[in-house]
Amino acid sequence: MTHRQPPEPAKDTIYASEHGQVADFRFDDTVARVFPDMIKRSVPGYSHIIGMIGILAEQYAQPNSRLYDLGSSLGAASLAMRHRVHAPGAVIVAVDNSEAMLERSRDFLESEDLPTPVQTLCADITSLTLENASFVVLNFTLQFIPLEHRQETLQRIYDGMLHGAALVLSEKLRFPDPVQDQLLIQHHHDFKRANGYSDLEISQKRQAIERVLLPETAEGHLNRLKAVGFSTATLWFQSFNFASFLAIK
Repeated sequence: MTHRQPPEPAKDTIYASEHGQVADFRFDDTVARVFPDMIKRSVPGYSHIIGMIGILAEQYAQPNSRLYDLGSSLGAASLAMRHRVHAPGAVIVAVDNSEAMLERSRDFLESEDLPTPVQTLCADITSLTLENASFVVLNFTLQFIPLEHRQETLQRIYDGMLHGAALVLSEKLRFPDPVQDQLLIQHHHDFKRANGYSDLEISQKRQAIERVLLPETAEGHLNRLKAVGFSTATLWFQSFNFASFLAIK
């Protein structure tokens, strides 16, 4: 394998200046160049979730199976899995519908000599057929899929998983109680301010993303996971309005 040198991370300044009209958020090359900084400064608990994905993948990876990172972005979850998975014959499949994100992810994934191979695939996960999957990650991915396609997408994923396989689903949440919902949104904004984002950046990013990222309640996610067939589903992590679920087939 030819090893690539990963690019130097760039600071996220996408919304630092006034945008006359804020366009919908897209995972294009502009976002890909700053994504590690953006996600670290925007999502509380992100690094902890990534670390635990590696640990869980090691626990659930079966020999000669596939581990899927669906909506893989720059491959952080794939790399965490690759560091810890040693099941013989296991392959990690990193899937994203943004070629700009995948191209940069290859630099990260190929920068280390690790035995478990990673395949990258540019595809729409709403129509993807999974095969022989022992572990699947949807790390802040389902929230960008239209609501009407989420159950069908999860059903496809479930149908491609082995008995005893695990799914990690991480999502931004909304809360039925409007007071609680607003409180946690405010604390999330405080988190972003503490990480150097200005009020202008927070406001413009919110405008850009609120039309494409549609959060649901924890109960809604758990009910859907049970509806598609998972034998157990639990909320294992939450920081403000960001959470992660673990579901077992």
